[in-house]
Amino acid sequence: MTTHALPAVPPRVRPRAWAWCGIAAGVLGLGGLLATGNLYDPAAGLLSDNARLLEAVRGSATLILAHQVLCAALVGLLVVFGAGLEGRLRQTLPAGSLLPGIAAAGVGLTAVALLVGAGYDTDLWWALPPEVALDPDAVSGYVVFYNTIPWLWGGLALSAGATAVAGLRHGAVGRPTAWWGAACGTLLVATQLAPAQYAAVLPGALWLMGAFTFLRARP
Repeated sequence: MTTHALPAVPPRVRPRAWAWCGIAAGVLGLGGLLATGNLYDPAAGLLSDNARLLEAVRGSATLILAHQVLCAALVGLLVVFGAGLEGRLRQTLPAGSLLPGIAAAGVGLTAVALLVGAGYDTDLWWALPPEVALDPDAVSGYVVFYNTIPWLWGGLALSAGATAVAGLRHGAVGRPTAWWGAACGTLLVATQLAPAQYAAVLPGALWLMGAFTFLRARP
C-alpha cells in the first residue's frame, strides 16, 4: 500500500504592513500638513485684503506642490490602512458586526477629504505666476479651502470609536488599543462641536500612530 505524504501547511502569515501604513499616515499627516499649511502670515490681516493675499502666496509654488504630493501619499496610506483595519476586525468580531465597516468608513472619509483638498492645489498653482491675471477674490477662496479641507480628519472619530467598542465590548483588540481609541475618539468628536474642525488632525494623527499596537495584537 502506497501512502502519500500530505503537503505541509504553510504557517499562517499575519500581515502587518497595513498597520505600518497607519503609523506612516499619522506621522506624515501631522508633520507634513503643519509644514505645508502656512501660505501666509495669519497675523498680517491678509484675509481682509484679497489683493495683498494673492501677492503673499505667489511665492509658494514649491510649498503647494509639496502639499499636493503629500496629500496623494496620505490617500494611498489611508486606503491601505482602512482596508487592513477592516479585515483585522472582521477576523475577531462576530459575523455580521457593523464595526469593521464603520472603522473603514471613517478612514475612507478622511482619505476623501485629503483627495478633494488637494484638488485646490491645481488652481492655486496656475494662479501663482506673476503674469497670470486672476481675480484675487477667487484666489482667496482657493486659499481658504487649502487651509481647511485636507485637515478635516473628523471621520477618524468613527474609526477610533469603532475600535474602542470592538476592544472594550468584544475583546477584538487589546485593551490598550481600545482605550487609546476611546481617548482619541472623544477628542475627535470634541473638535467637531466647534467651528474649528481642522483641529481634528492632531487627535486623528495620534490615533493613527497608535496603530503600532496592532503589530503585537492577536488576530
